[in-house]
Amino acid sequence: MGLKTEALTGGFAEPVFHAQSVFKMLMDGMARPGTIQTVQPHVAPPAPLGIAAGTIALTLCDHDTPVWLSQGLVKSAVPEWLGFHTGAPLTSDKAEARFAFTEAGTALSSFGLFASGTQEYPDRSTTVVIDLAELAGGRRLALMGPGIQSVTEIAPIGLPETFLRLWTENRALFPRGVDIVLTAGKRFLCLPRTTKITATEI
Repeated sequence: MGLKTEALTGGFAEPVFHAQSVFKMLMDGMARPGTIQTVQPHVAPPAPLGIAAGTIALTLCDHDTPVWLSQGLVKSAVPEWLGFHTGAPLTSDKAEARFAFTEAGTALSSFGLFASGTQEYPDRSTTVVIDLAELAGGRRLALMGPGIQSVTEIAPIGLPETFLRLWTENRALFPRGVDIVLTAGKRFLCLPRTTKITATEI
C-alpha cells in the first residue's frame, strides 16, 4: 500500500458516533485510573501507531490541537494520516502540544518539557499517549488517588525504568502537569496527574 493510500484510509467509519463513544470511554478512564478499556471502532492507523492510540488521536485531535509525535511516528505515514483525518497541525515543540504520541519502545524524556498548564488553567496541558507492548504481565505498579477505592494494580510491559521518577516529578507540579494514556493494541488505561504510582514489591 502506498504512503498516500495508507494516509487516506483506516479512519472512523462513522466519525461522529465513534468519536463520541471513544470520548466517553476516555472520560470514564480518567475518572477511574488504571481501568483497562477496549476500543470498539475498527480503525487502521499506519504502523507504528497502535490501534487504541490511533483511535484516541481520531477522537481528540482537530485543527485547534497541535500534536507532537515521537521520531518513529514522524518518519512514518502517521503525520499524513493524522492530517487527513483530523486536520491537526504537527509541532516539534513539546511545550506547544495539546497531545503527544510515542510509539512502543520510545525512550521517555522529562514530562516537564510538555505543556503543564498554569495555576489558573491547569487543563491547558499536554495529554501524552504512550504506546506499549502490553498492558498486562509486566512489573506491577500500585495506583492510589481520586477515583480509586483503595489501590488498583497495573502491570504494563515496556514502560522505561525512569517512568516512576518522571511521574513523581510530574505529580509534584499539581494542579499543573500532564495526563497520560497508556495504550497497547486495542486497549488503553488512563493515568491522570492526580494518581500516585508506586512500584509494588515482588
